[in-house]
Formats: sequence, C-alpha cells, structure tokens
Amino acid sequence: MDMFEQQSEKLKEKEAPLAARMRPAGLHEFVGQEQLIGKERVLRKAIETGQLPSIIFWGPPGSGKTTLAYIIANSTDSHFSPISAVSAGVADLRRIIEESKERHKMYQQRTIMFIDEIHRFNKAQQDAVLPFVEDGTITLIGATTENPSFEVISPLLSRCRVFTLNPLTEGEIRIIILRALKDSLRGLSGLNVELATDALSHLITMSNNDARVALNALEMSALTTPPDDEGKRHISLATIEDAIQHRALRYDKEGEDHYDIISALHKSMRGSDPNASLYWLARMLEAGEDPLYIARRLVRFASEDIGMADPQALVIAMAAQQAVHFIGMPEGNLALAEAAVYLATAPKSNSLYQAYSQVQEEIKHGSIESVPLHLRNPVTPLMKSMDYGKGYKYAHDYPEHFVQQQNLPDSLQGKRYYTPSNQGYEKQVAARLKAWWQEKEKPGKHKKGEEG
Repeated sequence: MDMFEQQSEKLKEKEAPLAARMRPAGLHEFVGQEQLIGKERVLRKAIETGQLPSIIFWGPPGSGKTTLAYIIANSTDSHFSPISAVSAGVADLRRIIEESKERHKMYQQRTIMFIDEIHRFNKAQQDAVLPFVEDGTITLIGATTENPSFEVISPLLSRCRVFTLNPLTEGEIRIIILRALKDSLRGLSGLNVELATDALSHLITMSNNDARVALNALEMSALTTPPDDEGKRHISLATIEDAIQHRALRYDKEGEDHYDIISALHKSMRGSDPNASLYWLARMLEAGEDPLYIARRLVRFASEDIGMADPQALVIAMAAQQAVHFIGMPEGNLALAEAAVYLATAPKSNSLYQAYSQVQEEIKHGSIESVPLHLRNPVTPLMKSMDYGKGYKYAHDYPEHFVQQQNLPDSLQGKRYYTPSNQGYEKQVAARLKAWWQEKEKPGKHKKGEEG
C-alpha cells in the first residue's frame, strides 16, 4: 500500500459512520452473545487458539455478525477478504480464492472469506465456494439473517459450524451507546454530547435491538445539534424522535403503564370491544413493549375468558405467537392485531377457568384418594389378582362410544366442576354431556361443585 492509499484509508476511517468506527477490535470490547464468546465457550476457545472451522453466523440485524468476523480475522492473523452477496458474483469469489492460494504459498497465511448476507447467493454461487472450503483453501465465515437450513445448500452447510446470535438486550444497547459517547478516539467524546435520560431510553427502545441503528441515530442527533455557549451539545428527546422518525409514547415497561395498559387490553377483549382492544394493543407495541409478552397474555386470555365457547381462540392466539417469533417486528404486529380482534369478537365463557380453579381447591384442601381399581391398568398378574382393571367398561365397545361408569374417587362421586355455558361451541358441549349423563341427572341434585 503506497502513501496515497494509506492516506485514503485513514480518511475513510475518519469519515466512516459511528457504527463502523465503534466496531470492537477484540473480544474484550465485544458486547453481548455471551452464549457464544463467554469464557470456556467453544467459539471463544476456537478464536483464542486459532483453530477455526468454517462458520455461519445466523442472527438479526445489528447483533454483531460482521463484527465477530472482523475480530476473528484480527485475532488469528488471517487475511480478511469481505464481500457482500448483494453485489458480488462468481468472478469475485474466484479472484479471492486465487489470491488465497498465492498468499498461502508465499506467506503461509490463512484467508478468511467473509460473505455478508450469504443467503442471497444462489446455488451456483454457493457451489463455487464449496470445494475450496472443503480443501481448506479458505476459511468461510458467512453471515445471514435468514435460517441457514433453508438458504444455504446442504453440502456447504454440512462443512460449516452454525452459530446463532441473539438480539442484543436493552442493557447491552445502553452499554454500546454510553461507550460511544465517552470514546475520544472513535466516538463522540470530542463533540461534548449530553444525552437526556428520556432521549436515551427512547433511543434504546426504538433501536429494536440493533446496535447499528442506535449508533447511527445518535451520531445524526449529535452532528445536527449545535453546541451551546459552553460548547455542550444537549440532545433532547425531540431530537432523538426526529432522528428516528418515531414519536416517544409515554409508557414505562417496568412500571404502572405496563400493568395498566395490559389490564385495559385484557378487559377490552373480555368486553368484546375490538376497537379498544386494537388501541391498547397498539399503545404497547408502538411504545416498544416486548411483543412476545403480549402474545403470552393473548394465549392466557383465550383459555381464561373464552375457553370452550370457542376452542379455536387458543389456536389463533398460539398462531400469533408463532408468527411474531418467526417474522419478528414490526411485521408481526398484524398477527397480534388479528388475534386481539378475534379474541374480542369471540363468544366468552369462563367455565373452564372456574372448573380448573375448583379442582385446584379440591386438590389443595380435599382428601387425596387413590385411583379406583377399575381405572387402573393390570400390567402384572399380581395386579390382576388384586382386581386392577376389573369391571372397566371400554367406551368404544358401546353405542356412540360412551358408557356411564365411575371415573372419580368414591368420595367425589357426583362432584361437578365443569358446567358449560350457553355461549358458542359450549352449547354443543352442554347438549352432548346432557345426552350422555342424563340418567344420572336428577332434579335438585348435582349442582356445580356439589355432591349429587
């Protein structure tokens, strides 16, 4: 590299975005992914010993895939050849491979080929890399936001070790932001930035677990905020809102707002109000609430407030949870909205909830009796001689696959815990139960939760 190239590289580093400048140079600076690079973890040992296999990093944007690739190259004295699958082709791959062969022949130096967004390479492009990964000409590090099981060809995948990166936590994003504010060489310390507490919280929330988004928004805010008379740049909430183009909503995820609004959502769905349900759902999602927390509450509501009145409600709620887990946010917001509207407009019944609550009380405070002999399986001759299974009536041998027999312990005979309502599907359940058990139904007896 000549003098002009060196000057160009220095200028490029100086003008690089904050996210690029703050990229950790080593594992000691890396934030997050302790499940991969914590002490005694396999990947950390592989980096420290230089015994690296080819790797696929799979994780969400801004979780550190590219950074880890750079750290690996620096830590192992390897030549680093990065390309993007968006713009590179087979010719670029072949050029890097030929250079790798020459480099190894002349300097005995290993080459790490880093392919960003490797899922964008087609089968032919991935096939072009395969033989050189297999014979060790290059060490491949691929980065993808998509499931490599579907996007990377099987022969290449079988020759790589897949490491899954988790989204950065809010605490980890906070560390990265504060580090950038204090760093005098690569960060914003020279600009004398003061970031308001509410602005910091909003920046963390709206970064959506992406360190790159957080740092780029922070830099834009700092550069567009003029210094005051003392040379300080005070970044307010309004500035961060403008940089991220998202208004901060008053919402404390750890405090009263969190509990008040989830309560409002629950009660709006119970009250069969889809409009209010959508409003409170959006209030939480747009303020940055964990969508999986909301999904868990919808699943609970489906069983507690709808139950057997519409058994499909639980299926819809679980489907929304899976959708959010699969595609993430913000795309997952409509899946949650669909579930909330379905739950709000479904027939309601708490019969199942009440029935299980009564059974819980029975188990906590009642006597715990043995299983009636006829319901036990006579799996040994001794058990059979003790009348295990004697007198058991096999329901499928009877008309309509039903036969009346004792299924509760003796002291609980006649207890009724579950009484279906007349809502939705439970009307059918009630009619079916009445038809099956009508001979045992006597006027004035078998009241809910009482002996007959």
